Order: sequence, then C-alpha cells, then structure tokens
Amino acid sequence: MEVQVIEVQLDENDRLDWALKKFKKKVQRAGLMQDLRRKRHYTKPSEARQLKAQAARRRRRVRPRG
Repeated sequence: MEVQVIEVQLDENDRLDWALKKFKKKVQRAGLMQDLRRKRHYTKPSEARQLKAQAARRRRRVRPRG
C-alpha cells in the first residue's frame, strides 16, 4: 500500500485561503479524491471489466479516427 503525503509549505505572512487553494490543487493533481471515490465500495471483477469496457467505448466514440 502506497502512502502519498501532500504538503503545502507556509511562511508566516502567507494567507490561509491561498494555502487551502494550493492544497486542493495538489490533491486533485495527485488523483487522491478520484481514487477514494473509486475505492469507496468494492467492485466485483466482472463489474470492473464491464466498467473498463464502457470507458473504452466512450473514449473510442469521442476520439476522432485518423
């Protein structure tokens, strides 16, 4: 299990809203919230394959050929 630690270094004169904004951006870039949502409930392997196939069909539909 990999543990990701996200830190925001603050100086004494830095604003709290700036730090919160920076923290949210780092969390989003690391993909932590997406990972937590995905792991919220157990998905059976058959459901995981089905979701993966649906995502591939969506990508194929959106991506232009050529």
